[in-house]
Amino acid sequence: MTAREFFDEELRGLQDQLSELCHFAQRALDRALEAFETQDIQASQEIIDDDDKADLLYEEIIDNAIMIITKQQPVATDLRKIIMTIRIATDFERVADFAVNIAKSTIRLGKRTDPSMIGVLTNLHRMYEISNQMLIEGLNAFKEEDVKLAKIVAEMDDEVDRLYGETIKELFNIHQKNPDHINYVTQLLFICRYLERTADHITNVAENTVYLVKGKHIDLNE
Repeated sequence: MTAREFFDEELRGLQDQLSELCHFAQRALDRALEAFETQDIQASQEIIDDDDKADLLYEEIIDNAIMIITKQQPVATDLRKIIMTIRIATDFERVADFAVNIAKSTIRLGKRTDPSMIGVLTNLHRMYEISNQMLIEGLNAFKEEDVKLAKIVAEMDDEVDRLYGETIKELFNIHQKNPDHINYVTQLLFICRYLERTADHITNVAENTVYLVKGKHIDLNE
């Protein structure tokens, strides 16, 4: 095996680890929303307990990336890809953290229903669906170095932002009409924020993909 072939193999291994972290974050987000919508306290606690796995995957990516840089001393595009992998791994790890935060809010909410929240819950589910799709396509865009797909992913964030603003207003209106719902409203505000931040971090993935390909930073949220 030539030096270049060995380097390419190590780089593929790093990308495989990134994919594993992404899929872990996606599963955590899926489980967190399902637990929230079904008021499953036990499942929420399991999501919290599993968070160490995301941290370990993230640390392994960082360690291996540093090792590759130290051993291979890559330049230009290769170095840029490794650095972008580290940055994107950070975003995926944050998504896993948001899933944990949603699980914690679910536990604080407990088993409670409120008919006035139907519109809010519908919006939260839609924000999750869009963020989930962004997560999948964001990884694909980076792996394929697809700038067009990266821009599509970033554009999806606009709908999440719209839903976020609409949901926040609705929750404040509910609080004004029912001040005694403050604890319930507060946790839903947190969940709404976690989903909005999830989409923001995946937009970062899209922007880093564009930087990988074009070598310049472009704000895709403009």
